[in-house]
Amino acid sequence: MPEPLCIVTVHAHPDDEASKGAPTLARYKAEGVRTVLVCCTGGEEGDIHNPAMDRPEIREDMAAVRAAELAASAAIIGFDEVVMLGYRDSGMPDSEANHRPEAFWNAPIDESTGRLVEVIRRERPQVLITYNDDQQGYPHPDHLRVHDISVLAFERAGDPAWYPELGEPWQPAKLYYTVWSRNRLVAVHEALLRIKGESPFDEKWFERPDTDERITTRLDVADYLWARSGSLRAHATQVDPNESFWFGLTDEELAEAYPYEDWILARSHVGEPAPGTVEDDLFAGIHQGVR
Repeated sequence: MPEPLCIVTVHAHPDDEASKGAPTLARYKAEGVRTVLVCCTGGEEGDIHNPAMDRPEIREDMAAVRAAELAASAAIIGFDEVVMLGYRDSGMPDSEANHRPEAFWNAPIDESTGRLVEVIRRERPQVLITYNDDQQGYPHPDHLRVHDISVLAFERAGDPAWYPELGEPWQPAKLYYTVWSRNRLVAVHEALLRIKGESPFDEKWFERPDTDERITTRLDVADYLWARSGSLRAHATQVDPNESFWFGLTDEELAEAYPYEDWILARSHVGEPAPGTVEDDLFAGIHQGVR
């Protein structure tokens, strides 16, 4: 029997799955693909960004609160499985949390990679999604380490010499990176100015390097933007529902301004888009072999 289609997406903290790829994963779930979220830490060091949630009882139990928020978010997006990799939030460099031995950043990289390899071998995804190799805009230790172990796991999961005790080898066909899109920023900024008369995106946003030339894949997710807005609101400690950065446009307005999510195909065992073209499917080159 052909293998069923599966995507594994790897994130650092609860809420990252909401801001990076929620519509894409909701779309593939609706199309019958098995979707699996790997969350590497519990987000224990997250600040409270929503004034309505800034209460002592919330701060005293952030780990449990963020776990409940993650469960609600994952249910909205429709993940078939949520796997906690089991590490503690590393916090920012030079913080007390960053020196804790149980922090993700301090785990031996072969060990943390092995935990992800075990998930890949069990779930047998054709597609693995992780963070970009260029994280100058937000060099959080946990985000850097997510990228590192994902690349290694992509390479090692199919190699029987690595972690023979962690399951039958399985080689994902494609590895994708998330990407910050200048085109999307411009489209959203202009729509906000047109509809609201103001935008939270000031000049420093437009000083960021333009990496749109790296985009290889653009998915139409206009019908699934509810997954982004709904999952973001589920993370009530992390996202202020009145913040125009997240919710300045309705789902319908965002769909009109920029109905896409963009990706970088970083590794492929099934070919790449022809020069000058952009994929419209993460499973391009895979479908015929598995379904």
